[in-house]
Formats: sequence, structure tokens, C-alpha cells
Amino acid sequence: MSALYLYDDARGRAFQPFTLTRPASELMAGAEIIRARWERILETKAAGFIGASHLASFEETNAPPSVGLDDLIPAGSFIANSRFVPSIGKSVGGALRQAAGACAFHCGDEICAVKTRQDIRASELAEGTLPLAALSHGSDSCTAAGKWLNNVWDLIGTLADQLAEDIPQLASALPTSAAGNAIVLGKFAVYCEAGAEIEPYVVLDASAGPILIRRGATISSFSRIVGPSYIGENATVVSDTVRGCSIGEACKVRGEISNSVMLGYSNKGHTGFVGHSYLGRWVNLAAGTTTSNLKNTYGAVQMWTPSGMRDTKSQFLGTMFGDHVKTGIGTMLNTGTVVGAGANIFGGRVTEKYVPAFAWGDGEPYGTYDIEKFTEVAERMMARRDVELSQSGRKLLFDAFALSRG
Repeated sequence: MSALYLYDDARGRAFQPFTLTRPASELMAGAEIIRARWERILETKAAGFIGASHLASFEETNAPPSVGLDDLIPAGSFIANSRFVPSIGKSVGGALRQAAGACAFHCGDEICAVKTRQDIRASELAEGTLPLAALSHGSDSCTAAGKWLNNVWDLIGTLADQLAEDIPQLASALPTSAAGNAIVLGKFAVYCEAGAEIEPYVVLDASAGPILIRRGATISSFSRIVGPSYIGENATVVSDTVRGCSIGEACKVRGEISNSVMLGYSNKGHTGFVGHSYLGRWVNLAAGTTTSNLKNTYGAVQMWTPSGMRDTKSQFLGTMFGDHVKTGIGTMLNTGTVVGAGANIFGGRVTEKYVPAFAWGDGEPYGTYDIEKFTEVAERMMARRDVELSQSGRKLLFDAFALSRG
């Protein structure tokens, strides 16, 4: 069976604040991690990812390791671009596998994956600047169904359509049961995986799209889930409304959240509105944390990127919270805010559009979160979910801290 490698190209490596602490392939697009999408359609586990050097120690459940510079990618391997979100239908995967002899797969004018004809040294892809087209050797290519992510905010802009596409495909492979005591509205399908707990007086509103609730998830009384929405394994929703969201594994949600992604193991445990936002892993939003997702002028939102401020051309866009971000009580964030990984912010209103990674304080000039204290806090938070901060995970955080300071 062919090996699979995920390739973060230079554009994908700029998907800040997330790619300071994880490869782009480990971001959730719609209802599934990008790497897992490729694994699903190719029916093989990923052997590794080719990303930025500071991610060499990246380690996470089910995620493959970083590929070393001197490693060889053997002939016959698939190399897939992490910015491409493949459709996950069975027919899509079957067609792609059957067409594997084509050696190149495109969507639009770009090659999204290649099947190598010879061994390739990983160092050739180390900088992220080599397009996969350079490895196709002019081979005939076949079309791959899916979407390109050209900017980090596309993860939010394409969310509703991606969820509507993903949910029926994922549900078709799951043992589903009735929605229990819930009130079900709308014409779209509602899928509850066996093992999900839905208490009385829950409303599942599928008027605008389908809903999937995974095993181990708990939906408390007086909650309203509005489709298209995905509630991941062991997630908890406590009252109020979840609308058009992808809630990752083991997340806790209370209060209103709309058109947002929670990658996994993050907490929004109190009231406060979060809209059109993306939360990395191990984020904790304190009581009253609120994001603005629409300007008073109703104009397009500007967002910080590593290359400067950009016009996103999006009317709705909230906050990008990097991994391990913490907010204080009553934190209010402007439209299009980026909060770097490991930042601990408090004091009320955040007027800056960009909060640096590992920042500490209530406004500019921010102090620096002591890395030793930061890792102690991360270790405690993770232990509460029975997850250990490994030595590799600790090194990753130290390396990310050093890069952010340097």
C-alpha cells in the first residue's frame, strides 16, 4: 500500500496563529482534520508530514511525525498539499485510488497531490517553496474533488458549505440512533451516533443544514443546535445556541457560538458570544469573553498576517485563537483579531488586531509569558483531560516560544 505524506507549502506555513505550534495538515476543515480526510479517501494512515523545522517535535494523538531532512520518501508514495481539503465521499476516494496511475491530481490550475515515481529526499521540500507540480514530471493528471484554502480565514468562510457536504458522508459510516427526547426541526437530516447523550428539552434545528452528534457527546437540556453543525466525540454543550459550528473532540461549550470551529480540548465554559472564529487546541475562554464578527460599517474585515495586514473580503470574521490561548473575565475582541499561541490576555477590551504569541498582560506593550510557568499551566490543563504533556510536546512549546521571541 502506498505511503501518504502531507506537505505544508510556504503559503500553508503562513496560516498563523496555528502553524506556530502545529502543521497545517492538523487543522480541522469542516467536520474533519485535513490529514484525516486524505487518510480516509486513500485508505491509508499518514506516514509523516513535511513542515517547518520548528515543528520537528510535534506530537499529537493519531498525528504522524515530522519527516526529517535526510529522510527518503519512497517511490510510489502519495504527497498531498495540506492546503487542499479533499471531499470525503466514498466515490471520490475510489476514483482517486483507481486513477493512481496518473501520478498527479489537480483541482483547478494547481496540483494538489502526486504519486512519486522515484525516491525523493525530504530536504527538497523543506522550505515549502517547491510546488508539487515540479514532482509530477509532466504526467497526465486527473481531477480531485475538494477545495483549496488560500488563506487561513478560508477555514471560516467555507465552513457552512463544508459541513453540509461532510456530515452526510461521515454519518453514512456510523451507527446512528434516534435523537432521544430532542425536538427535531427542519428538512435536513439529523444524525446521532450511538453513545451520544441528548437530554430532554433539546432542540435540533436542521432547517438550514444537517446535524451530526458523535458518540460520547452530551447535549444538555435547553440547548439548541442549528445546522449545519458537527458536535465531536466527548464534547459537551451546556444550554444556549450552537449555530453552524464544528465542535472538536472533548470541547466544552456554554453560551452562544456561531459559525466557528473549536479544534479540540478547548473550553468556552461560560456566557459570551463567539462568532466566525477559530479556536486551536487547549484554549480557555473566561466568562464573558466576546468576539466581534461584524464591523459597524458592515465593510470587509482586515486581518493581520505574517506579511502584513490583509483585506479578507469577508464581512463576517471574528478571532483566530492559537493553541493554548487563555483569556480573562470580560475579554472583548475586535473583528479580525489574531491571538498568538500561548498568549494570556486579560483586562477587558483588546483593541489590538494582533496579540503576539506568548504575550502576557492587558494591552500593549504586552509582557512575555515565562515559558517555564506557561508549560506548568499547560501540563495542569492537559492533565485535567487525562492527557500528558510529553517531552516532545514540551520541546515543541519551547521551540515555538524561541521562534516567537527571535
